[in-house]
Amino acid sequence: MWELQWLIERLSWPDMVDIFLVALLFFAIFYALRGTRAVPLLRGITALLITLALLSRIVRLQALSWLVAQVLPVILFALPVIFQPELRRALERLGRGSFLRRVQSNSNTAETMLNATAAAARYMAKRKTGALIVFERGTGLQEYVETGVALDAEITSELLTTIFDHHTVLHDGAVIIRDRRIAAAACVMPLTSAFLSDRQLGLRHRAAIGITEDSDAIALVVSEERGTISIAHDGRIIRDFEIERLEAVLSTFFNQKYASASVHQRKNTPAGKSPERHRSR
Repeated sequence: MWELQWLIERLSWPDMVDIFLVALLFFAIFYALRGTRAVPLLRGITALLITLALLSRIVRLQALSWLVAQVLPVILFALPVIFQPELRRALERLGRGSFLRRVQSNSNTAETMLNATAAAARYMAKRKTGALIVFERGTGLQEYVETGVALDAEITSELLTTIFDHHTVLHDGAVIIRDRRIAAAACVMPLTSAFLSDRQLGLRHRAAIGITEDSDAIALVVSEERGTISIAHDGRIIRDFEIERLEAVLSTFFNQKYASASVHQRKNTPAGKSPERHRSR
C-alpha cells in the first residue's frame, strides 16, 4: 500500500496526461471492436494474460515467467493479424465520420420486441411468407450487419412483414435485431456445414443453424413451403411448434437483459419437437 502512495505522490502532470492518453487509446480500441465477434476473443486473451502474469509474479514461477515474457511480444504482433477485419471496419467507420456518432435512444421494451416479432411471424406463417430473423445477444454480429442494408428502425410487426414480402427488394436475406431495434435487413448469413438428415430444411434453416453455430444468437425461421416456425440456437433447431406459444418460446431463450417480467410469467415450456443437434460427418 505504501508503494502505491509513493507512486501517486511522485506523479506529475505530464505523467497523468500520459496515463490518460494510454487509457484513451485502449478505450478507442475496445470501442472500435464493439459489436463484433472479436470482443469475446479479446476478453479471453486479456484474462489469460492477466492470470498468467499474476501466477508468475505472486507464486514466483520462474519457468512460467520466462514463458510469458517470451510469448507476450508474439501475441502483440499477432493481435493485428487476428483482428484484421475488425480493425479495417473500424478505420472505415472512422473515415466515414460514424465512429463517434451518437447512439439513438431505444424506446422499445423487451415485451414490445417479442410481441411485434411473434405477431409478424404468425402473420407470415399463415400466408407462407419465408422469413429469417436473427437476434443478436452477447456475440456481436456487426460483420453480418454490414452485408445488408442498415435500417436502425423500431420493431413493428408491420415493418417486419413488409421487409419479408416477396415483392420488396429486402425480402431475400436475414433481419438482424440488435438492442431491440432492427439493425439491418437483407443480411447474408453463413450456412452450416453440418449434415442435415431432414431434406425439408432449406437455405433459411441452414443459415439459421449456421449463424447460431458461430455465435450465441437466436434465429427465428418461417418456412415458405410449409408455413411452420422454427427457432435455432447453439447449432440446434426447434421445429414445428404451436404458433400460439411462439412468444413464450422466444422468452425462454432470452436472459434477463431481454426478457421482461410480464413475459416470464407466462408458461414458457417449448412445444413441439425436441431440439436436434446437427453435426457434420
